[in-house]
Amino acid sequence: MAVSNAAHPITAEGGHGVAVAKGRHAARSLLTNIGRTISIFVPVFFVATFATFLLRALSGLNPARIQLGQNATPLEINRIEASYGLDRGFFAQYWSWLSGVLHGNLGRSWSNGYPVSTLIRDGLTISLTVATLALIIGVTAGFTLGTLAAVKRTTWIDRGITSFLSVISVIPAFVIGIILVEVVAVELRLLPSAGFVPFSQGLWPWLSHVLLPALALSFGCMSSVARQLRSGLIGAYRENYVIGAIVRGLSGRRIFFRHVLRNGIGPAVAVLALEFPVLIGGSVIVESIFALAGFGQFASTSAQMGDVPSVQGVLVVSIVLVVTFNLIVNLLLGRLSPASQRGV
Repeated sequence: MAVSNAAHPITAEGGHGVAVAKGRHAARSLLTNIGRTISIFVPVFFVATFATFLLRALSGLNPARIQLGQNATPLEINRIEASYGLDRGFFAQYWSWLSGVLHGNLGRSWSNGYPVSTLIRDGLTISLTVATLALIIGVTAGFTLGTLAAVKRTTWIDRGITSFLSVISVIPAFVIGIILVEVVAVELRLLPSAGFVPFSQGLWPWLSHVLLPALALSFGCMSSVARQLRSGLIGAYRENYVIGAIVRGLSGRRIFFRHVLRNGIGPAVAVLALEFPVLIGGSVIVESIFALAGFGQFASTSAQMGDVPSVQGVLVVSIVLVVTFNLIVNLLLGRLSPASQRGV
């Protein structure tokens, strides 16, 4: 009994040491991921925004020309330029704009004088709603199809799913959107073909207006996730530890969830970092098809009008969104896939 009692504190101490080591490793991994993200974000942000300012200076774009047209007098041009701070030097303008961004101020639109942050916020709410729903649909369907294809590999089910994914991967989102409008909205009259209703007006009115554009955007994500997951799971099935588990007589369900899924899910999660910018970019055309005044339409309209502050604001928000989502994906990948943490 004495020996047994003496062993308990050692065991407890050892367990505590393991927990502390795991906690330190998790913290180190988190800091490493954040550090990598910042090291990418900072140079991309400065190069992109500086290039935008430089192109504006070289192009000769002017808020007075946008607001007053080609008949603007020199006095009116000077007055409007001074109100936007364009009478100062190039680097002074850039520093003033950068200081404002760090305080959440993206400047004023050249076309109407409204704060850019307000204009972007209104459109971004719509675009993020559609993109988030598209991501949920794409990930859910992609994981289902990819898992089924991997489990039923080399069968007709696998071949059918692979063929379906190959077809939808080459169809542009705007083509899918047009088909959905024609079939679901016009012919079957199941869902509205255009417009946006806030969530505050009810779940179904909101969902019915965002479902079709989200579906149109989701097919590319669905294909990428499913194909990457299938490849990752099939590769994990070939590992020695899985073969050993099969030899030991473990159930197929236990082998899949405890060994195959955790070690084969990495590529599918990693591809999400590439799919999110595609969803944001694809929203420009899809929003025009479904008459949504979203972030993509705002960016397109601002660029066509030469509204430089709005374009710069779109650029900043896009970079922040992409980098933030990449950080989330990296952290999620570290939690779900142990193999991704090797060498960290």
